[in-house]
Amino acid sequence: MALPMPLAGVVGWPVAHSLSPVMMDQWLAATQCDGRYCAFAVKPEDFSRVIKTLPDMGVVGVNVTLPHKEAALKIADILSDRAKAVGAVNVLTFKDGHIHGDNSDVIGIETALEPVTHRDLPVLVLGAGGAARAALTALKSLGFSNIRLTNRTRERAEDLAQMLSPSAQIYEWQDKRAVEACGLIINATSMGLKGQNPLHLDLKGVDARASVFDMVYNPLKTQLLDDAEAVGLTTIDGLEMLIGQARPAFEAFFGVKPVEPSDQSVRETLVSALGL
Repeated sequence: MALPMPLAGVVGWPVAHSLSPVMMDQWLAATQCDGRYCAFAVKPEDFSRVIKTLPDMGVVGVNVTLPHKEAALKIADILSDRAKAVGAVNVLTFKDGHIHGDNSDVIGIETALEPVTHRDLPVLVLGAGGAARAALTALKSLGFSNIRLTNRTRERAEDLAQMLSPSAQIYEWQDKRAVEACGLIINATSMGLKGQNPLHLDLKGVDARASVFDMVYNPLKTQLLDDAEAVGLTTIDGLEMLIGQARPAFEAFFGVKPVEPSDQSVRETLVSALGL
């Protein structure tokens, strides 16, 4: 008797913009894995009920995107150390009657930041939500220790520092001193996302060797990255994180590691999907 075909997906609200199905479908084809990956549009008020129903539908796991990552933390029966540290979940798997929660965003950020070599210079993280928590966890694992935080609501930045980076310096939103001598700037907010306000940041005083990492991938070239390129800084777009966080999720869902297609990279496929 043939085993049922593994079914996984991404849960968000909205979710039509997600590139995860494009990426996962390409890996499924490349690995010749007999599985399927779908997008599930789930309203916040329906999240708990839907998640508890998915295993009965044959779903083995889901990626979790905005605005559900903190709700996913609460619904999980078993949490990974990464998920506990971050306080948010972006991967749920259903095994042995339990809901397992993990945070592969940390791995995605580590992948994106691996090329950054000047780890003794200050790092500015913009934001104080789940993405910022994942960023701080990844920065710690990579050896960055001189952290600066800024958020439109200062109290949330202070709470985040207390939770994950007690030695971090807190700056008021748009305080020009926050970027001075920075070797890395990370946008962990939704600003710059398609349909949202662009993020304008005065980059005067940033170290000439600095990198600017924007977690936003739609649009791929955000205002922040445009501004960084204009002053000669290295830029890292959100696709690096997207691909990096998806790899462990694919393996968790389908039981095999993703492989790059021989004819073109996943990144090229995603860029094409963005219409670029």
